[in-house]
Amino acid sequence: MNKKLVQTFLVGSMVVMLTACSTQGHFVIPEGSTLYLGGRPEPVQVTSTGMVDTPAFGWDSMGVPPEKGIQYRVEKDGKTLQEGKLRPVLRAKALFLPPIFGILTVPTGLNPNITYNLVTGKQE
Repeated sequence: MNKKLVQTFLVGSMVVMLTACSTQGHFVIPEGSTLYLGGRPEPVQVTSTGMVDTPAFGWDSMGVPPEKGIQYRVEKDGKTLQEGKLRPVLRAKALFLPPIFGILTVPTGLNPNITYNLVTGKQE
């Protein structure tokens, strides 16, 4: 088999896996605050347009708030302003990844069709 073809296939597969592992959403957060998602210790980067690109979430985030959903926390000056759960979406991409990697770890994502307004508390 052609070595260059195999390398191209492997690189292409890695790119598909990496893009299938992230999720995007649109947020409105209080000015000067920091957003944490999914109980992760590092904050997410919110762009000037409100877009967030983050690794996807597991099955534990699937469900309807307030009992289930993607955990979030908004902090300002080291103090928690608010916390709760966000409405998730089942990511169809995850169903096409290898079963152990895709189904068990990354099936839940942010809903790209809504705005998570954490100032007014609306998710629509």
